[in-house]
Amino acid sequence: MSDLDIQIPTVFDPFADANAEDSGAGAKEYVHIRIQQRNGRKSLTTVQGLKKEFSYNKILKDLKKEFCCNGTVVQDPELGQVIQLQGDQRKNVSTFLVQAGIVKKDNIKIHGF
Repeated sequence: MSDLDIQIPTVFDPFADANAEDSGAGAKEYVHIRIQQRNGRKSLTTVQGLKKEFSYNKILKDLKKEFCCNGTVVQDPELGQVIQLQGDQRKNVSTFLVQAGIVKKDNIKIHGF
């Protein structure tokens, strides 16, 4: 009994790889495009999660000119700056952001209906 190698099993975490990928700089930053119903047929499209290095006002100006709609940049305490556009512009905004090279298509989440 003196020369027995005793191996104590270690704790195996099957989710250790997944948690390591999500933490740190490798985490995906999603841009969320949502629709909010107002009254009747009226609706708002909101865009949140853009990087802070972009000029929200310049993006808004191009979006308004491209889609012939009005919009504004709203400062939210939890979400930061949010772009609001009149009407259902979800597909238009997502294609615009991809074509302009602002966001990759994989990082866009479209919510609503």
